[in-house]
Amino acid sequence: MNNVAEQTARSPGVRRELPSIRMLIGGQWRSGSAEYEVLDPYRGEPIARAPESTLQDLDDALSAAVAAKPEAAAMPAHERAALLRRVAQRLVARADEIAETMARETGKAIKDARAEVVRSQDTVTLSAEEAIRIEGEHVPLDGSPMGAGKIAMLLRFPVGVVAGITPYNAPFNLACHKLAPALAAGNTIVLKAPPQSPWVVSKLAELFVEAGTPPGFVNVLYGNTVGPALVRDPRPDFITFTGSSRVGAEIKAASGLRRVALELGGNGSTIVCADADIAEASAQCARNAMRLAGQSCISVQNVYVHASIHDPFAAALTAVVRKLRLGDPLDPETDVGTLIDEKSARRVEAWVAEAMQRGAHALTGAKRHGAAYEPTVLVDVDPSMRVVCDEVFGPVVTVQRFTDLDDVLARISAEQYGLQCGIFTKSMELAFKAVRKLRVGGVIVNGTSSWRTDQLPYGGVKASGIGREGPRYAIREMTEERLIVFNL
Repeated sequence: MNNVAEQTARSPGVRRELPSIRMLIGGQWRSGSAEYEVLDPYRGEPIARAPESTLQDLDDALSAAVAAKPEAAAMPAHERAALLRRVAQRLVARADEIAETMARETGKAIKDARAEVVRSQDTVTLSAEEAIRIEGEHVPLDGSPMGAGKIAMLLRFPVGVVAGITPYNAPFNLACHKLAPALAAGNTIVLKAPPQSPWVVSKLAELFVEAGTPPGFVNVLYGNTVGPALVRDPRPDFITFTGSSRVGAEIKAASGLRRVALELGGNGSTIVCADADIAEASAQCARNAMRLAGQSCISVQNVYVHASIHDPFAAALTAVVRKLRLGDPLDPETDVGTLIDEKSARRVEAWVAEAMQRGAHALTGAKRHGAAYEPTVLVDVDPSMRVVCDEVFGPVVTVQRFTDLDDVLARISAEQYGLQCGIFTKSMELAFKAVRKLRVGGVIVNGTSSWRTDQLPYGGVKASGIGREGPRYAIREMTEERLIVFNL
């Protein structure tokens, strides 16, 4: 079933057919009372019209999710798993179409867009597998006289209604990370899609409808209006959000006593020790700093390199970066597409210019072309520069020298963010020192901060978030424990 209707855009003197995206509420496709244009950031032209969901739309979606709660909780695990497998099969069949849509509305290179869609099959399939593995535990009681002769166990039950909010940088995969575990756990969900990339999320909603998802289980809203109201409304039992640390803090404040999972920002640190393989480490850091135009919360942003190899490492990394092709996101040869819009590119441009005015030097890049920004390597930076301490969210990497590993570990641990950190070394001693001392959500040994596969428990600490994603771990977040005691 296709939820996109063709309609004529009302632009003075111009008539063009634009797809009109529709909301999914209670199993029905609904047009918006107001719409906005979705722009192709590379070409600067509208490609679709999306609904600006209203508070009435939100109320209807939440009412549908609440009404469907008992049915979702009662659905046997094998049926939930089968539903998700059908979604995964349809996802693969439409991968090229979905990837092209993503490239058009986000500016993501088509090769990366397709990789995201194909990878999302894992997210959905793993969720299907975990749906039939939700388990509790036996709690031994005979360790005390009061408990002797009794039997206790913990069982897990769905939380009820999940509220999900997703960002534009990986719009399809991150929506899968909300929808699939929520259904696998026996919940219903109201998902608010990113306003910049609603079309690709609407295609995901189509897959769930085509796979036979019962009405009210999945509800999808769009636009800029309803997000704050969604998290303030008392009907969601659990809130899961991926986005900026600022908005995450606002959601945490509004959530009250309800549990949340917040996957927030980062400034991706990777450490390159003196014994590292320079060619391998520099190539990985270069690719993972510029992939997705740097628009990833675990993108490599700060590379700390031992002073003894700093110069050859910087030269090798820069050589790889210069070979990356900036261009049309739909061109299969393009390595780096645009940022999500020109405003974001101008912000990155301003941050780099500010750093260079304070003494930083660009080994390559540092030029903007509309919504695109050339892959940029900076050296001679200062820890107080925004390109170092804040989240750049653009194709910019800094290379910084160090002599004492303990100092670097302490500095990274003291930063506001704590998502993931990479370290390249042949020494198990140094690797375990990093594991023990770094206050981050994950340490990747002989890899960069940006390595992630969908079955891992992914998330951060400090301003980088609360809770963990990955189907097994998201399902634990989206269920609640209940204690049962048998007095026998």
